[in-house]
Amino acid sequence: MFRPAEHSFPDMGYWEMKAALEWQVSMGADEAILEAPVDRTEAKAPEPIVEEQVQAAPALNAVAVSEQLASAAENLDALRAAMEGYEHCELKLGARQLVFADGQPNTRVMIVGEAPGRDEDLQGKPFVGRAGQLLDLMFSHIGLARTSPDRKRALYITNVLPWRPPQNRDPKPDEMAMMLPFLSRHVELVNPDILVAMGNHACQALLGKRGITRLRGTWCEAFGKPVLPMFHPAYLLRTNEAKREAWADLLSLKARLRKDVP
Repeated sequence: MFRPAEHSFPDMGYWEMKAALEWQVSMGADEAILEAPVDRTEAKAPEPIVEEQVQAAPALNAVAVSEQLASAAENLDALRAAMEGYEHCELKLGARQLVFADGQPNTRVMIVGEAPGRDEDLQGKPFVGRAGQLLDLMFSHIGLARTSPDRKRALYITNVLPWRPPQNRDPKPDEMAMMLPFLSRHVELVNPDILVAMGNHACQALLGKRGITRLRGTWCEAFGKPVLPMFHPAYLLRTNEAKREAWADLLSLKARLRKDVP
């Protein structure tokens, strides 16, 4: 530590000089002599870096990579391979496997859920747990099934996210953003007549809107396709009174399929 000599300032002792120096530093005098005077009242402090800006740059890069990979996929096998090789989504690190899709690709109806759960992560297929069993039962009542080879009666099912979030937490906006180009290309390759958005997060990805209670049953459009928002089967398992609205939505889908016969 620099210690000025006592005799340099005969009227001040060491501790008085130290206190005076500390006071000047606390008042902003952190530079002794500059080559030219600076008007500190005019100098602008650098703008603070906002945390969201720091986080946005990697997200933008991740989206650009997914857009490039998705657009290069010429078929569903290539799209699946591109998604399996995608390294920018941290969900991949905690999941057992990628959950791509299930059902008949040559179909009129494509269902989009939000993300795999535990059962889906284990089996590698979307909607295979209790919610999946209810989904199959629901659509069977209007003559549709994922196992049907008939295009007019088939279902094709996928999710916004292909990897299970930890503890089945909700998908994060940046995760959905980076996987959205893959979903868009998925819809292009399957080319269904109708999309069904299952739950809030599917509506957020497809429509940019949330509030499934308000949105359900109202036909919308995404990726150039008609979209029907519906309650997620997992919600219906917890909320019996919502099954009446789900049945009305199924009947609306059935009527739309009859009306729009290709």
